[in-house]
Amino acid sequence: MAKKRKTPTDADVIVHAPPTPQPITETIEKNYMPYVMSVIVSRAIPEIDGFKPSHRKLLYTMYKMGLMSGPRTKSANVVGATMKLNPHGDAAIYETMVRLTRDNEALLHPFVDSKGSFGKQYSSSTAYSAPRYTEVRLDPFCAEIFRGIDKNAVEMVDNYDSTMKEPVLLPTTFPNILVTPNMGIAVGMASNICSFNLAEICDGTVALLKNPKLTTDKLMDLIKAPDFPGGGFLIYDRTALREVFETGSGSVKLRGRYVYDKSAGCIEVLQIPYSTTIEQIMKKMTDLVKEGKLKEVTDFRDETDLSGFKLAIDVRRGTDPDKLMARLFKQTPLEDSFKCNFNVLINSVPRQMGVREILEEWIKFRLTCIKRELTYELEKKKDKLHLLLGLGKILLDIDKAIRIVRETAKEEDVIPNLMSGFKIDEIQAEYIAEIKLRNLNREYILNRIKEIEALQKEIADLEDTIGDELKLKAVIVKQLGEIKKKYGQPRKTQLIYADDLDEPDEDDLIENYTARLILTREGYFKKITHASLRGNDEQKLKEGDEIIFSADADNKAEFMVLTDRAQLYRGKVSDFEPVKASVMGDFLPGKLGMEDGERPIFMRLLTEEFGEDEHFIFLFANGKGVRVPLSAYQTKSARRKQSGTYSTASPIVAAFCTTEPIDLLLVNSVQKAILIKSSLIPLMATRTAGGVQLMTMRGDVTLTAALADFEDKYDTRGCRKLKIPAAGVAVTPRNGAGEQLTLED
Repeated sequence: MAKKRKTPTDADVIVHAPPTPQPITETIEKNYMPYVMSVIVSRAIPEIDGFKPSHRKLLYTMYKMGLMSGPRTKSANVVGATMKLNPHGDAAIYETMVRLTRDNEALLHPFVDSKGSFGKQYSSSTAYSAPRYTEVRLDPFCAEIFRGIDKNAVEMVDNYDSTMKEPVLLPTTFPNILVTPNMGIAVGMASNICSFNLAEICDGTVALLKNPKLTTDKLMDLIKAPDFPGGGFLIYDRTALREVFETGSGSVKLRGRYVYDKSAGCIEVLQIPYSTTIEQIMKKMTDLVKEGKLKEVTDFRDETDLSGFKLAIDVRRGTDPDKLMARLFKQTPLEDSFKCNFNVLINSVPRQMGVREILEEWIKFRLTCIKRELTYELEKKKDKLHLLLGLGKILLDIDKAIRIVRETAKEEDVIPNLMSGFKIDEIQAEYIAEIKLRNLNREYILNRIKEIEALQKEIADLEDTIGDELKLKAVIVKQLGEIKKKYGQPRKTQLIYADDLDEPDEDDLIENYTARLILTREGYFKKITHASLRGNDEQKLKEGDEIIFSADADNKAEFMVLTDRAQLYRGKVSDFEPVKASVMGDFLPGKLGMEDGERPIFMRLLTEEFGEDEHFIFLFANGKGVRVPLSAYQTKSARRKQSGTYSTASPIVAAFCTTEPIDLLLVNSVQKAILIKSSLIPLMATRTAGGVQLMTMRGDVTLTAALADFEDKYDTRGCRKLKIPAAGVAVTPRNGAGEQLTLED
């Protein structure tokens, strides 16, 4: 029988208290800030030893595995062992290892001697093999980052589960922070540290150790500029580099290195900027080819092989390779910038520092390491001296020591009896008791005691060194000299100066070809290639619109446009994309930045200089006209806009530009016209001159049209006038031609 369901009562209902509002600032402080600080301190930003935690844990694991010597081991073994210190997944650990390997070519001085495929820093598509296939061991260079680690040179802390110890920092014997490139993105900050040449860094650090007041200029003479594993060229700008040296922020320009094989007609790019990849370069070149801006190139391909990087570019016969490469440097990542942002953790606090300040902080860190290491050695020597002094006491009566041991009834009484018999402490007694019977002879004991004097001298020297900062610095100077001699390499990135570069003119970056330029009354502009015109030359226009300018010009040409508001605009043909005749084109007022409602009335191609006899002809609605020489519009700088180009006393009707006298037909609003030579119009030097009366008009009659090609539009018999002003004669339009304003060159 089914049980009857109990009806809930008020006592069964649980009443929840309303949620307590929490300020967003408190939420961020309690929930978000711990995450932010964890990312900054424990993941993304390197410390003064030049390593992030992931690097440090990996290398220390390999060190403890005994991989400083002996054969290589499978990468998978290293990855598995590293998880005892870095439990963030095998994939992340292996990716960290890949960048540290010699085969990846990401570092000037690799830390991992590798065998197998580890990808390449300069290629985003070259994949690395799985860890079960590749093999690794520590590079001999790692001896310099672990020197003294077993002598308490750095602090050791528990790992995440307190089962083993790991170093807080590695006791690098050189400023690895400036030798190994490092990039990290944290929360709210990032770090991007470029690499410098090891030999130069050693020289600069030694100079700073000897002279703490060393100037930035002197330091820059020693540490010339960043040095990148990929080589290439660095465009030396001392002002920009000074900013990097002093603030840790700025950028340096890099460009690739190439050679030209004339017999094969091929440019071989052998080195590229460290900040880019071959895929990015080839993608940009592909885009340029599709846009028709790289017609000198017939093919390009990645020819990287076991001998090294190579990007091959086949060029057409007759191409100047240097000019082509100058263009490619400007248009592709073959020239790129490395953005410097030297954020480093100092005592778990992120700081942006320049090169000098980083070196000063490293010197402080290294002094601490040296002092800890020497203190460790001092304690060991003191312990040894203490034992030898106890041994010296039994020299006077070896037989007594033997008798004490032989006559002691119980083993646990041997040490106390020796202590009381020779007045020595427990540690010394333990040492004497452990001596083998065969060594209980006078010769052995005398030889050991002879070490006492040498030990005492060594202890005194160590105590003197530890207490004297100058002597500690001398130790660092000596180590840096040894490192430079053993591991120093010539610069891979060569320096070139901006003054020595053959920079291309802006025109060299523009592809040149002939095109038809068309401007309509409504302001629509077209640039049509001749190849496109051969297919279809029927121009699409807006209803009621008409062409007021048409001419052939080079793509590198410039033009001027006069508007109905007495303003002149200059433009470049190359700023406009080619279009087909079947489209309306670009709206010129928008492209040139004209005012609302402003429209073009005249267009002319520009030459390098205006002709001496060339002049504008302006005709106004009040029947007046004026000629103004083009030289009045020349400016010292290439201004994109000029105002006050003609008089605004009366609306403009037409504008012409000519060197020779031309016939002009002036038509008014009552269909009367005069035909005159333009030479009758006076030439005035002032751009805003109102001109003289050309056609007499009464009442509300205005000039409505001025034409230079009028034969097929009007019957002009009887309209010729030899003097001005002149009264108009009635004219008859041909074939129904209206009184549309026509502006022609």
